[in-house]
Amino acid sequence: MSPDVEASALISDDGLMIASALPQHVDESRVAGMSATLSSLGARAASELERGQVDEVLVRGNSGYAVMMTAGAGALLLVLAAKQAKLGLIFLDMRRAIEDIRKVL
Repeated sequence: MSPDVEASALISDDGLMIASALPQHVDESRVAGMSATLSSLGARAASELERGQVDEVLVRGNSGYAVMMTAGAGALLLVLAAKQAKLGLIFLDMRRAIEDIRKVL
């Protein structure tokens, strides 16, 4: 993964943590729940706006990015990236990781 990746997690669609590499002070269950909610809201918005299925959800804050991508059957990959991150590299690394994840799931 890119050196600008600060944390990552694999989360089920229903908000359960499957695997994570999050900082110790972060509550995994809250991250999983919020990620599943954001993914669900993104899917609903895409549907209502006739944009098709959601491939990714991006949240940009003044301290960095939270990027979520569908990772296969009922799972999504969350990556937290630094403010200066090159998003193209983040997306590429995530897609490569998702290929590997799909082989396991």
